[in-house]
Amino acid sequence: MSAPHASFVPGNPGYIPLSVLDLAPVLSGSTPAQSFRNSLELARHAEQLGYHRYWLAEHHNMPGVASSATSVVIGYIAAGTSRIRVGSGGIMLPNHAPLVIAEQFGTLESMYPGRIDLGLGRAPGSDRRTTLALRRDINSGEDFPELLEELQTFFDASATSYHAPVRAVPGEGLNIPIWLLGSSDFSARLAAQKGLPFAFAGHFSPDYTQRALRIYREYFQPSVLLKEPYAILGVNAIAADTDEEAEWLSTTMQQQFLNIIRGRTGQIQPPASMEGKWTDYEQAAVEKQLSSTIKGGPERIRQGLERYIQETGVNELIMTSMIYDQQARMRSYELIAQAAGLPQVKQGQTSR
Repeated sequence: MSAPHASFVPGNPGYIPLSVLDLAPVLSGSTPAQSFRNSLELARHAEQLGYHRYWLAEHHNMPGVASSATSVVIGYIAAGTSRIRVGSGGIMLPNHAPLVIAEQFGTLESMYPGRIDLGLGRAPGSDRRTTLALRRDINSGEDFPELLEELQTFFDASATSYHAPVRAVPGEGLNIPIWLLGSSDFSARLAAQKGLPFAFAGHFSPDYTQRALRIYREYFQPSVLLKEPYAILGVNAIAADTDEEAEWLSTTMQQQFLNIIRGRTGQIQPPASMEGKWTDYEQAAVEKQLSSTIKGGPERIRQGLERYIQETGVNELIMTSMIYDQQARMRSYELIAQAAGLPQVKQGQTSR
């Protein structure tokens, strides 16, 4: 599937929105408090640049990721912005009681109406010991479809009544878009079956991208929520004023993925030469996992965006830029917006 006439400008034929995925990275020598300030600064910047949504991801027991209390951070970002959609990319539903998530996102939607997205995943978002601490028992997320159905029931006022024994207040009757997230075909099939929008983690699972998208589109069943399949693709994107600078900035992400391969965790490291840091095997493994990264100066970024749309036919791209320096990270999203021709939003303008 291809999108030969894709446009990143709202109102134009083939419009492809661009969005931001943030992990609230904790930089080496810094604190989560500074990470949250950096995220809010970036969210405001993204809003002015014309990005469509700003999602935060749930991870645990990771010194380099501060977005573990995802619902709380979403509220912080939504309060500091005015137009951009804010949500989870995602909430790991098996870590939580569906009622709690219904109440949390019902609260967020009540505070920031029409701006909240609820993206759901089934992975634990951490290691086995942390999973046990979160869930009190080790399960593989096989009950995810049942948890999803329970959550949807709490939002559906027609499925409950004033006499129901348990109700989500706030939450019941609110129109909160639910997205299924995945890095394999499990959630692709479930999203298709339920008629829900689907977001695929192409930024760390590039080998399964085409298969998952094909399965989602092939088996999609229209629902009252969605008449046609809608897919978002996660992409690593690092833009700079020159190709050489982007390559240098990308070594932060390379170090992060190298640590993951080695089973280590830590804060986000500044750019550094990778010479001598990895074995040939480790280098090949990291480069394979990051093979779909869009990286370079403005022209390479423009070509990379167009290539992704042509190859995947997705409806939206959500990009994460794992860059150490805050100003360089903001500049990356600015250059991406410029390469896509996003119309900047004037101060005070909203989408509603």
